[in-house]
Amino acid sequence: MTLTAQKLTSSKLARRFLNSSFAAAIATPHGVDRYVEMIDPLWSGTEIRAEVTDVERKTADSVTLTLRPNNLWTGFKAGQFVKLSVEIDGIRRTRCYSPANSQFRRDGHLELTIKVDPDGLVSPWLLANAKPGMVMQVSQAQGEFHIPLPHPRSILLISGGSGITPVMSMLRTLTERAYIGKVTFLHYAFTEDDVIYRDELAEIEAKYEGVRIIRAYTNADNGDLQGFFSKEHLVAADRHYAEAETFLCGPMPLMDGVRAVFEAEGLSDRLHLEQFAAPTRTVPTEDATGSLTFSVSEAKVENNGQTILEQAESAGLNPEYGCRIGICFTCVKTKDSGTTRNVLTGEIDSDNDVNIKPCITAPCGDVSIAL
Repeated sequence: MTLTAQKLTSSKLARRFLNSSFAAAIATPHGVDRYVEMIDPLWSGTEIRAEVTDVERKTADSVTLTLRPNNLWTGFKAGQFVKLSVEIDGIRRTRCYSPANSQFRRDGHLELTIKVDPDGLVSPWLLANAKPGMVMQVSQAQGEFHIPLPHPRSILLISGGSGITPVMSMLRTLTERAYIGKVTFLHYAFTEDDVIYRDELAEIEAKYEGVRIIRAYTNADNGDLQGFFSKEHLVAADRHYAEAETFLCGPMPLMDGVRAVFEAEGLSDRLHLEQFAAPTRTVPTEDATGSLTFSVSEAKVENNGQTILEQAESAGLNPEYGCRIGICFTCVKTKDSGTTRNVLTGEIDSDNDVNIKPCITAPCGDVSIAL
């Protein structure tokens, strides 16, 4: 047997041993991963771990992380999101972020650009503390927000603020694969200094004849467009917008404005969107009754009509969550009993022993949840 073959055989045997029930037994109480990660922090039989290889702060209120995931990572489609988990003060915190790189990036690394929420916890922590060598956990890619195959002949990308990341991934993916259709990219920011990928967008526009970049500034008059989204902005960006497939991501006012115009034009079926903003409640909270019991924590509060996640936080609990808008499933818990309402749809659920999403669920009367 050659030396190379011996190494391969040893590696296979080692991996087989580490995955065996015997290895798990002798590693008790910590488990195999706990010991192997002392040698290789990225190794895991169950978790996608990723090493931070580079950190950039492209604007004053954003941080861009380049991550090298382990071999459990299976890739993503441009536009999808991942759940990133970091440990802050001994507690794992999870948030949803969209990769901004091309899905065909050769080295397999991920680029996450995170705009800081001044009232948030994870994004300010990352801005202040992220550095190369850190190891974080990511999920497999999720979401249906991506460009379909075959690619449309005309594509309109609309983004605002941090919503630029999934559509930037789309743009990078299309240009890397020599897409021959037409791409219009309409991006909204306060000023040009707030455009995270400003220089790269200019380079892409200069290099690719089929790409047009439209910069709209809400707090400055030196953009291609000024002010907030309108039908006039849409026409100015692409007068053939009705023929394009449109992909939208940004803050709620922008999302609502674009949706309203497309609905009025009868083009809702051509509008695809990703939403990373807190939900707008469809139900009043003034008439809230009953009490909310957290059966695991043995805490109890008077129902004030807010979501279960919000009431848990007000009660001093630290439930895990990611998106706060019901798309990532990080916060899912079992409702022991009671009636709840989905604050996005208004749907009522009176079943017991069912899983619910506390971030978009409010109690109706007495409710107990395993939290």
